[in-house]
Amino acid sequence: MTGLIVVGADGSAPAMAAVQWAAEDAARSGAALRIVYVREPWKAPVPLSGIGEENDSADEYGYRVLAAAAQRAWDHTSDIKITTALATGAVVERLKSESERADVLVVGSRGVGGFAGLALGSVGLGLAGHAAGPVVIVRAPVRTAHGVIVVGFDGSEHSQVALEYAFARARQRGSRLRAVCAWQMPILSPYALGYSPVPGGVFADKAETARRLLAPYRERYPDVVVEESIVCDHPVRILSDASRQADLVVVGSRGLGGFSSAVLGSVSHGVLHRAHCPVAVVRPRSDER
Repeated sequence: MTGLIVVGADGSAPAMAAVQWAAEDAARSGAALRIVYVREPWKAPVPLSGIGEENDSADEYGYRVLAAAAQRAWDHTSDIKITTALATGAVVERLKSESERADVLVVGSRGVGGFAGLALGSVGLGLAGHAAGPVVIVRAPVRTAHGVIVVGFDGSEHSQVALEYAFARARQRGSRLRAVCAWQMPILSPYALGYSPVPGGVFADKAETARRLLAPYRERYPDVVVEESIVCDHPVRILSDASRQADLVVVGSRGLGGFSSAVLGSVSHGVLHRAHCPVAVVRPRSDER
């Protein structure tokens, strides 16, 4: 742990929501907050109402964005150290570099110039599963009212890292933790085709395996209230539905059955596009980048 949270800012509503989320998380954890604006020299700045002006230079616009973001952070907490940085280069690559020294990297779901109908922009997608550590994707507006963190797990190495992150965040926030293990019958199974109900023995075995996986984390975090949710259904649908009543959903960057070369699995990808609250995508830091 470095005691540092990095958040990307570009002046957009989702980015400002990410700044607020990051500031509040820094206050809870006692971490410092670093706000980074990345200037891409091959692109002209896109002035936003109340931040930039049409005659601003790229650097002037960036400093205005950083000042507005720092003010947003101060508006929600005054008990943390806040620094700002104006960087130059490709946004995804510079933020990936920033993530190497941060406990967590936070970004908005989409930024300036993104299509309004898109739930997730190219920066968020480019960082999830690629950054050195956990990445939290935040949509606007920020709502933290349920006192619940949801984590999906399947026994893979990535989901075990997600469990560790989720338990630690639940303790930090004083939140309840809903641990979701959603599984599907093999496609060639008659149960998957709906011809027969899932036999009780199969479900009982899956449930017992899930409980064994959770046991070490329960022992390490005895103060965290845990609700187990073990279901036979598609994990994206279950986790997306659960996100409606959660403050954060935590997933591993890929799970069992994924291609070893894939940095972002289908479940984490699907949850990023469909969740109704911030999503943390977690991967082992030893992964190749």
